[in-house]
Amino acid sequence: MRIALDAVAKGRRDAALPATSLAYATGRATLAIAETEQRPTVLGLIASGRMAPDAGTVALDGETGRRATAAIRRGVALVDAPDVSDPAPNVTVAGVVGEELMFAGRTADPIAARRWLEAHGLRGRARLPIADLGAAERIRILLELAAARPGVEGLVLVSPDRHGGDPAAWWLIAQEFAARGLAVLVIAGESSASALTAATDLRSAESAARLRASRVRPRWTVRRGRTTPSTPSTPSTPSTRERRR
Repeated sequence: MRIALDAVAKGRRDAALPATSLAYATGRATLAIAETEQRPTVLGLIASGRMAPDAGTVALDGETGRRATAAIRRGVALVDAPDVSDPAPNVTVAGVVGEELMFAGRTADPIAARRWLEAHGLRGRARLPIADLGAAERIRILLELAAARPGVEGLVLVSPDRHGGDPAAWWLIAQEFAARGLAVLVIAGESSASALTAATDLRSAESAARLRASRVRPRWTVRRGRTTPSTPSTPSTPSTRERRR
């Protein structure tokens, strides 16, 4: 699955969403930047086939039109979009799980919800309001439940940065779901993108430093007034004149 948005825009004078192009595909996590309160949700609705853009196109594997849009809507879950698909803040975690299990066509009673939470190591969170969960736990739960819906091949996660926490935590979770064979699109703000870029640059620098430190450096020895390199694993070979002695 590859979903491509080409110069999609929404609203009068593109106020709701300026022209935006992006693509997300199976097995990959993609980060899209959208600022203001409304634009991330508008972009998420368009990217998941739930809203038609006023300009531009949305293609599924190169195909556009109503059939492609309907297929995107069936195959992509819109996750945690403010005022659209986010759970009410005062609903308990168990209540959210039960509702999502119902959408997945599974048993959705309180016992089933508790069993699901226990299976995912979250039994102690059952009675907690969803708004009181840490950002990483909330996002993992909602993505896991969305991925369990029949026919879902893609996930569009909207504004995870509004819950606070380290952007690297939810980005790692998004990458984990992509590694499971899902197409994952995460829509966040510029500050989160900058933080992720800085973290990636830091990790790259640290990896390069570790690589340099791990290389076997030559050990220098002095032989007959001349300095020559040798390594611990390769002993120095004596010269012809030295062997004759």
